[in-house]
Amino acid sequence: MSDFTLSKDADGVATITWDVAAKSMNVMSTQAFFDLNGLIDACLADGAVKGVIITSAKKDFAGGMDLNVIAQMRAGGSAAIFDGVMGMHKILRKIELAGMDPKTKKGGKPIVAALPGTALGIGLELPLSCHRIIAADNPRAKIGLPEILVGIFPGAGGTTRLVRKLGALGAAPFLLEGKLSSPKEAKATGLIDEVVEPDQLLTRAKEWILAAKDADLVKVWDDKSYKMPGGTPYHPAGFMTFVGANAMVLGKTMGVYPAAKALLGAVYEGALVPFDVALKIEARQFTSVLMNPSSTAMIRSLFINKEALEKGANRPNVADQTVKKLGVIGAGMMGAGIAYVSANAGIDVVLIDSTAEAADRGRAHSEALLDKGIKRGKVTPETKAAVLGRIMATTDYAALSGCDLVVEAVFEDPKVKAEVTAKVEAAVGPNCVFATNTSTLPISDLAKASQRPDQFIGIHFFSPVDKMALVEIIRGKQTGDRAVAKALDFVRQIRKTPIVVNDARFFYANRCIIPYINEGIRMLAEGVEPALIENAAKLVGMPLGPLQLVDETSIDLGVKIAKATKAAMGADYPDDAVDAVLFWMADQGRLGKKSTSGFYAYSDKGERLGLWEGLAARFPRAPAQPDLATVQHRLLMAQVLEAVRAFEEGVLTDIREGDVGAILGWGFAPWSGGPFGWLDILGAARAIDICAGLQDSFGARFAAPALLRDMAAKGTPFYPAPKAQAA
Repeated sequence: MSDFTLSKDADGVATITWDVAAKSMNVMSTQAFFDLNGLIDACLADGAVKGVIITSAKKDFAGGMDLNVIAQMRAGGSAAIFDGVMGMHKILRKIELAGMDPKTKKGGKPIVAALPGTALGIGLELPLSCHRIIAADNPRAKIGLPEILVGIFPGAGGTTRLVRKLGALGAAPFLLEGKLSSPKEAKATGLIDEVVEPDQLLTRAKEWILAAKDADLVKVWDDKSYKMPGGTPYHPAGFMTFVGANAMVLGKTMGVYPAAKALLGAVYEGALVPFDVALKIEARQFTSVLMNPSSTAMIRSLFINKEALEKGANRPNVADQTVKKLGVIGAGMMGAGIAYVSANAGIDVVLIDSTAEAADRGRAHSEALLDKGIKRGKVTPETKAAVLGRIMATTDYAALSGCDLVVEAVFEDPKVKAEVTAKVEAAVGPNCVFATNTSTLPISDLAKASQRPDQFIGIHFFSPVDKMALVEIIRGKQTGDRAVAKALDFVRQIRKTPIVVNDARFFYANRCIIPYINEGIRMLAEGVEPALIENAAKLVGMPLGPLQLVDETSIDLGVKIAKATKAAMGADYPDDAVDAVLFWMADQGRLGKKSTSGFYAYSDKGERLGLWEGLAARFPRAPAQPDLATVQHRLLMAQVLEAVRAFEEGVLTDIREGDVGAILGWGFAPWSGGPFGWLDILGAARAIDICAGLQDSFGARFAAPALLRDMAAKGTPFYPAPKAQAA
């Protein structure tokens, strides 16, 4: 069955309807492109057809290209990719020219894209080749080109067409940032042409077709008098735009994202040549990106694996566990954030704290977030009232009656958590699952306070809850499948991405990020220039350097974790050198950003000013500084080797969760696809060589795990290579 079907009416207007079976949103496959081409040919050859509407049978138009296909295209080699992309360009160019005479630009048939809702990626590139884009007035719809966010760029003509339509400056937010717009916003910026009431969408498309003249079908870039908005690279105005764009992109990407560089190349070179040549340049640059292992790794982790986890790839086979009523214990920033995202997802929430004032403050957190949304035009007063109406703030545990899930988010103190566990279990029914929100305390130990340890589970939210996409679910030694399914279904309800790990010290995320912070602090104590440490991290794709990260999370929290870890590990504790720095900073009252003093200096308003000058006196710079690669390898391997050990020990059971969790949880170099993705790019043998050098120079913490040594010996990667598929 084809994804596209054709119908014709008595007035000579043909409608091509996109409807991918068994999918909630249309995605473009290779075969679907061929099918669309055949229908376009049929319409152009049919003398009775006056024009064509391309629309969707679903509430949205399209979510983009099937990225599973894109991930597999690379296996066919660069020539196959280029030929396949040029085949797409040929089809879309056929739509654009629509049978018109190549010299006179007359005699073409009008083709209109009618978008009922969201149109992303190829879902916008296809409309951009049409003669008019009309969208339904659907505030929830998103229109844009988000490809850059998964390591590629719009390669089906979207880059070339958008730059010629809006100019380089106007197109930049959509191409370089993946900015998405509502239909009205898209019209205001020139991305689309019209916005109409949903029930008038097809009617208006037909009206335009029947009234269209030859001149209405000629794209501006096909007009001999065309001049690019804002100027080309050698135009006085355009020169400044292109120079600035290069600096801006380099500043944001630090040169580690190949898609951004290739996109700039396609825009710059394409602006200097005729339109059809520009399409070839775009295809060439797109091919180079797709052949880069970074794009494969990003697509795999940020789309394919992320989507699989969100759909329950590792969910136990038990009945649906949708949460109907949620209890949240503790109305601090974490508990208040959990209450907000849950109520915003339509779940009734009971928010409990020890005093009515504290509980009310927690509810007020949701109100403040909703008010911000109203100011930005993202939330209506009616939505605000509905969300707040779902949050009951109280001190009464009896209000938990009927809850099927309770999330405890009180202080990181086992005694306090045990008291809360007992109170909750006395108030709820026997089938209620109890989840503790903790970042460090072992779940199996906390479960000892529960009468039903099989229904006791860990749910580790990241702060701020409303912004962070990852939720780490921790399975204790006695946690049952139903509790795991309940946690996974809850995370799906609040539209976040879950990973499931087994119980162990620091679980997975903190287990990997703490060594990153510690390695940066170790280097500081050794006399490595602080700016070198911080910039080395950013130049390899980390969002924050280790010193800035510990400032953001607070130095006294680091001290607390260090003391607790040392008490638990005793003589095996490996981080005394780190503690000497952390404890000294805390003794100076420099607790990080919250105290406006830490490894960085801050203004009275909390603005980061630069690295604190006092570091030089306490930790003198070594006369000989390490090279950039050594610093970067120390920072990356500190994290990556922990990820491998977590997998080797069974804490992490799926490398997909390891990669997705690393990128979403602490921002591990997204260009790499995650720790396991990076090791595959690097190759296990090369990783072993790097580890050997680091171990000789800096100690046993860099010893390669047995799993990695075995993979190096066998020449095997973590991820099997995708099978080739025709482009």
